[in-house]
Amino acid sequence: MKESLKQVQQQRLQQKLNPQQVRFGRLLEMSTPEIEDEVRRELDENPALEEVDHSQDAALGDDDFNETAEQLQLADYGSDDDIPSYRLEARNSSYGESRPEPLAVSEDGESMMSVLESRLAEFDLDDTDRRIASYIIGNLDSNGYITRSPAAIADDFAVAEGYDVGTERVRRVFREVRRLEPAGIGAVDLRDCLLLQLERLPQSLTSRIAREIIADYFDLFSKKHFDRIRNTLGVDSDEFQQALDLIRGLNPKPGALLEHNGADDRMRHIIPDFSVDYEPESHRFSVNLLSRTPELAIERSFAAPDDMADDPATATANPRMQEAQAFLRRKREEAGGFIRLLEMRSRTLIAVMEAIVRRQSAFFISGDRADIRPMILRDIAADTGNDISVISRAATGKYVLTPHGMYPLKLFFNERPKTDNDTSSHEILQMLEKLINAEDKHKPLSDEALRDALEDKGFDIARRTVAKYRERLGIPVARLRKQF
Repeated sequence: MKESLKQVQQQRLQQKLNPQQVRFGRLLEMSTPEIEDEVRRELDENPALEEVDHSQDAALGDDDFNETAEQLQLADYGSDDDIPSYRLEARNSSYGESRPEPLAVSEDGESMMSVLESRLAEFDLDDTDRRIASYIIGNLDSNGYITRSPAAIADDFAVAEGYDVGTERVRRVFREVRRLEPAGIGAVDLRDCLLLQLERLPQSLTSRIAREIIADYFDLFSKKHFDRIRNTLGVDSDEFQQALDLIRGLNPKPGALLEHNGADDRMRHIIPDFSVDYEPESHRFSVNLLSRTPELAIERSFAAPDDMADDPATATANPRMQEAQAFLRRKREEAGGFIRLLEMRSRTLIAVMEAIVRRQSAFFISGDRADIRPMILRDIAADTGNDISVISRAATGKYVLTPHGMYPLKLFFNERPKTDNDTSSHEILQMLEKLINAEDKHKPLSDEALRDALEDKGFDIARRTVAKYRERLGIPVARLRKQF
C-alpha cells in the first residue's frame, strides 16, 4: 500500500464574534430598568469603575480638600455617640443622591391562601379537619382551581402529620372548602367552576336553563353551537339569550379576586426608554434616551500608570507585585470596555429612534395609528448603516413616550400587504376592526364577506390575509362571534 502526501486548497467563509460584540448585543437588547441593574451590578463587581460626581467636583475647588458634605455634617457632632442613628444608615443606591427613589408599593394585600383560611373560621371544623382544609387550600392554583386529587392530598397529609386521615375524610373537608366565597373556589375545571357559581344563584327559569347548558351541553357551548343547544332544549330565543347572558356574567377565575401582590403590580409597570416631542413652531422633533444610568469613569487609583509592571527586574523580584499589577490592568481594561459599550449602546439607540421618527413623522404629529407607514427592519438598517440584527435588538422590548401616549417600538414595523401600494397593515387592521364592530351580531361577516367589504373601502387583499389580520386582533371566526 502506497502512502502519498497531498496538498489541498479549500475556501471557507467563517464569521466569529468576539466577546465585546456578544456583550454589546446583550446590552442593546436590555430595557431601561435592565440596563440600570446591569450598571449597578458592574459598579459593585468592578472596583476600577466609579460614578462621576460632578456636584462634588464643583463644590471642592481645591485638590487637597477631599471631605464630602456628609463627612462635614458628621464632623459637627462632638462624638460618635452624639450622631443621630439616621445619619449612620446606609443609603443603598449606587447612583448618588440625585437618583429619584422608586415609589413605595404597599404590600398589605393578603394572599388567597390567608384569606380562605380566615374564612374557614365560619365553619364548624375540628383541628384535624382545619389542617386538612389548609392542605387543600395550599393545593389551589392562582385561579382557585384544585391541582391535586383527594387521594394525593391524603398521602401528603399522612407524610407531613404522621398519621392517615383517609381519602373519604379529605373529600368531606374538600366539599366544605368548595362552599367558601367567592363561589367557584375548589373547582376541578372550568365546567365545574361555572356549575358551582350557578348552584348558589336563586332558582329561576333562567338559572335552570343555564345550569342545564353547562351540565349537559358544555362541549357544544364551548364551540358556540347555540342553535343546536336551543333546539334540543326547546326554549325560545329570549329565554336562551338570558341564560347565555347569565353564564357570561360568571367568573371563570374566582381565585384571581383574592390575589393581590404589590410586587407583581410594580413589575407590570412599563418604563419608557425614549421620549419624542414635537415643536410645531419649528417643525422639529426632539428625541431623548430616558436612561438614568450615571456617567462612569475609571477609578483614579486604577487609572495610574503601572511603571513597576513595565520593569522586568521589579516584576521578577516581586511576583506578588506582578500579580497585583496584572489585576489592576485587567480590571481597568474591563471598566474601559464597559464604558465604551454603554456609549455605543446610547449612540445606536438614538440613531435607531431618530430614523423611526423620520419615517413615521406623521404618526408622531397626529397620534393616529392609521398614519403609521409601512416600514421594516431593513429600512432602518439602511438609514442607520447598522445590520438588521442590530436594529432588531435595539427595538426589542423598548417603548417610546410621546404626547399621544406610550407605544412599543415594534408597533412601527409593519409590512406592506401588497408590494405595489403604500397602504400599511395598521390602516387595514383599523378598518377591519370597524367593520367587525359594526356588523350584525346575529349574522356576523365571514372572512370572505370581510374581504369584499375591505375591497369596497379600497383595500385589495386576499381572504387568507383577512384571516391573518383578524387573528392578530384576537377576533374569532364568524361562527364564534354569533349572538342571539
